[in-house]
Amino acid sequence: MRRRHVLAAGAAAVMAPRLSLAQANRVLNFIPYADVAVVDPVFSTAYTTRTHALACFDTLWGMDENLTPQYQMLAGHTVEDDGLTWKLTLRDSLQFHDGTPVLARDCVASIKRWGARDAFGQVLMDATNELTAPDDKTIQFRLKRKFPLLPMALGRASSLVPGIMPERLANHDPFRQQTEVVGSGPFKFVADERVPGARVVYARHTGYVPRADGTPSYTAGPRTPNVDRVVFNVITDPGTAIAALQTGDADWVEQPLIDLLPTLQRNRNIAVEIKDRTGMVGTFRFNHLNAPFNNAAVRRVVLNAVNQATCMTAVASARPDYWQAEVGFFPPGSPIADKPSFGNTDAARLPGMRQALIDAGYKGEKVVLLVGSDVPRINAICEVMRDVLTQLGMNVDYVSTDWGSVVARINSRNPVEQGGWSCYCTYWSGMDQALPAMHTFLRANGARGATGWPDSPELEALRTEWLMADTAQQGEIGARIAAKAAEVVPYIPLGLFKQPIAYRRNITGILNGAPVFTNLRKG
Repeated sequence: MRRRHVLAAGAAAVMAPRLSLAQANRVLNFIPYADVAVVDPVFSTAYTTRTHALACFDTLWGMDENLTPQYQMLAGHTVEDDGLTWKLTLRDSLQFHDGTPVLARDCVASIKRWGARDAFGQVLMDATNELTAPDDKTIQFRLKRKFPLLPMALGRASSLVPGIMPERLANHDPFRQQTEVVGSGPFKFVADERVPGARVVYARHTGYVPRADGTPSYTAGPRTPNVDRVVFNVITDPGTAIAALQTGDADWVEQPLIDLLPTLQRNRNIAVEIKDRTGMVGTFRFNHLNAPFNNAAVRRVVLNAVNQATCMTAVASARPDYWQAEVGFFPPGSPIADKPSFGNTDAARLPGMRQALIDAGYKGEKVVLLVGSDVPRINAICEVMRDVLTQLGMNVDYVSTDWGSVVARINSRNPVEQGGWSCYCTYWSGMDQALPAMHTFLRANGARGATGWPDSPELEALRTEWLMADTAQQGEIGARIAAKAAEVVPYIPLGLFKQPIAYRRNITGILNGAPVFTNLRKG
C-alpha cells in the first residue's frame, strides 16, 4: 500500500481542521476508479475525464437514463427548411465559472472543437454546411443533409462530452490538451487544490441556475448541486478504499472490487447498487499504425484466440451473475445487439494457432501492451490478454503502469521503439456502444479517429448508411456493420460485466447512469 493512499483516505480527518456536522455534510468524499489525468473534456475518452467533465461543464441538451435527449442549456429550438436549418435558443441565466455570461458564440466554438475529436461530433460536422451565432442567444446549424440525431449528439453524456466553454478556450487546438478549466456546469474545478495522483477538488458554482422544469435523470432535468464541495480521493488499493468507506472517511466508492462486495453488503451503513445497467464492455484496442497490428490478418488471429468467459472470470469470478460472454460489437440489450461468432476459444488451442499467426504475416515484432495496473478490472483482463498473446507466440512487452500514464501514452503515434504502443485494454459503458452513431471504437476514419486510428472506408460507409436509414432498415445495416467489424477488427470485445457502486446510506438521491454529483444529498 502506498503511503499517499493512506493519507488520501484520511486527509479530511487528519490534515484538515475538524468540521462541524453541518459543514461535513456539505462535502462529498468520492473515490474514483483512477486519477483524473486529463481535464480537457474532448481530449481523452477515459471515464475519469468524463466524470470530471459532467461536473464542470453543461451541455445544450441533457440525456436521461433512457438515452432520450432533453433541453438542458436550451430554452427551445426550431427546425426549418425541410430539416436543413436548426435554430437553438439558449435559456437565460447561463454563466461561466469566471462570471462571464454564456453566449451563442461560445457554444459555436465549443461545438466545433468537440466536433473535431468526437466520433458522433465528426458525423454531425460532416453533415453541417455552416454553424453560426446570429445573435447572443441563437446557435444556427445549416445542414447539407437532414440530421435528426442532432439533439442526441449535442446531449452526449459520456466520452467525449460536448461541454460548453468560453470561446477563448474553445478556439484552442482540439488536438492539443487544454489545461485551463472554465465551464458553466454546477461545479468548478479548484486547480490550486489538485494533487496529481491523489486529490481533485470541485466547489459548487454559486452562479449556476438549474433548469426550472423537468425531472432529474442522469444529465437531464434540473441539475441541482446540494453539496458545497466534491473531493476526489484517489485510492488505488481496493482494500484501503472500502476501509475508508466503512469508517466514513469516504462517502462513495465508484468501482469497489467485486471480490470485496460481500464485506460491504454485510455493513448496514453501506449500500451496493448497479447504477449503469447497460454494463461495462471490456475492449482490447489495437494500434493500427504500427506493426504487427497494422495487418488485419494478424488482428483476426487474435480475435479468434480470445475467450470472453476467461476475461470476465478474471474480473468478477466471485459474482458470475454479474458478467456475461458472447458479447458482440453491439452489446446485449442494445437495439441492434449482435451475437458474435468469436470469443469462445479454448485456451488449449492457442499454441496450435501459432502457425496461423505466422501465415497472417507476423514476423516477431515487439508488441507493447500498456496496462493500467492500478485499475483492477483493467489489470485483470490485461493479464489474460498477455497470456493469449504469449501463447500465440508474440514477443510481448508488458508495460505495467498507472492508468493516467496509459491515457497519456495512447495519444502517441510514434513507433514502439520511440515510445509508442501496440495495444491496451479498457472498458466502455454499454450505453456508449448501443448505436453506430455513438460507438467511438467502431469509427474507422484513420487519423481523424480515436486513439488506435483504424482506417476502413467500407466500415465508414456502412456507418453513414445507418445514419441515413429509417428505423426499419437500421437493424439489417447494424448486422452488416458487425460483420465488417469482425473482418476489419478495430478492437476486440472481451465480454461484459455490471459494476456496482458502493456508498454510505446517508447519501440519498444518486441518479442512475455514470457518476454525477447533482441532486444528491448528504445527511
